[in-house]
Amino acid sequence: MVELAGLGPGPFAAMLLADLGADVVRIDRPGTTGLPVPMPPEVDLLRRGRPSVALDLKHPDGIATAQALIARADVLIEGFRPGVAERLGLGPDECLGSNPRLVYGRMTGWGQHGPLSQLAGHDITYLAITGALSAIGRAGGPPQVPLNLVGDFGGGALYLVAGVLAALLEARTSGAGQVVDAAIVDGTAHLSTMLTGLVSAGLWSDARGTNLFDTGAPFYDVYETADGGWMAVGPLEKAFYAELVDRLAIADRAPADHLDPRQWPQLRRLLAEAFRGRTRDDWTALFEGTDACVSPVLSYAEAPEHPHLAARGTYVEHHGVVQPAPAPRFSRTPSALSAPPPLRAGADTRAALEAWGIADVDKLLASGGAVQA
Repeated sequence: MVELAGLGPGPFAAMLLADLGADVVRIDRPGTTGLPVPMPPEVDLLRRGRPSVALDLKHPDGIATAQALIARADVLIEGFRPGVAERLGLGPDECLGSNPRLVYGRMTGWGQHGPLSQLAGHDITYLAITGALSAIGRAGGPPQVPLNLVGDFGGGALYLVAGVLAALLEARTSGAGQVVDAAIVDGTAHLSTMLTGLVSAGLWSDARGTNLFDTGAPFYDVYETADGGWMAVGPLEKAFYAELVDRLAIADRAPADHLDPRQWPQLRRLLAEAFRGRTRDDWTALFEGTDACVSPVLSYAEAPEHPHLAARGTYVEHHGVVQPAPAPRFSRTPSALSAPPPLRAGADTRAALEAWGIADVDKLLASGGAVQA
């Protein structure tokens, strides 16, 4: 697989495929870091698992080398604005012309066509027009930004990976590749399928913070503890709710029907008062091993030490950096981390080009079409 280096969801998709065992070569621009902010290269984890080849795509030898790599690949991933790859000579017509079985994965925010397709954007703007951003937040407050997990990585990268894998399966029978147009707006809208169904049924209000999963329900929210920590609470089912109020010693005062919105203000006051009475660690110990659906809210620094995640190896230390392990897991072909992020763009140019069968690498380096960092 060939990855034309970009930002955010494209690199995450390539990282995920590399984690799952794909042989990926990343084409970087010489001298770039691949990030909009300064960051030590050894912790630029989205670049892990694949070698970096630095090619000057404004140099004819650089373009020719990229074309040669793509002609050998099963998959290409690019995240340019629509039309940029075509102007470089790396568009679908050229690439599928030389490699008819190629799956050409395109990652953008707005998609390959539409009134906004040529405009800049970021996760927050993509979420804004799909309705997702409007739905996130507390009652009476503004929309809340859910990091960039929902758009860039959920609605973007994961949909690109799903599309690429589906196209690869189809190509096994048809013998023909195709273009996968993965747009964050499309994926984010698709992620919202259940909620849009609830809206259509009149079971979900456009008023933020008044519904079942948006902090409207007091039994699906977070509560501050005596030491300033937080506990996440989510017992939707009656039996789990009964376990919650019993453990909190408020069963005699808590509403019997926790799904009745008329009871929610009273229940919220009871829960808030109860959780303020002990520390986060106290509550964690009290709810451990129960079905009350209560968990401590951990930071990214704390998460790797949680006993469940530690037992599963959800986080691992690789080349001195703690990071998420590959997911999902396989019974017969387990995934494993391979190479750490390259320290420089083009750190692996010579070795990777030779491994992919590119001839006259010395001549290519001398011409400036490729750079060995």
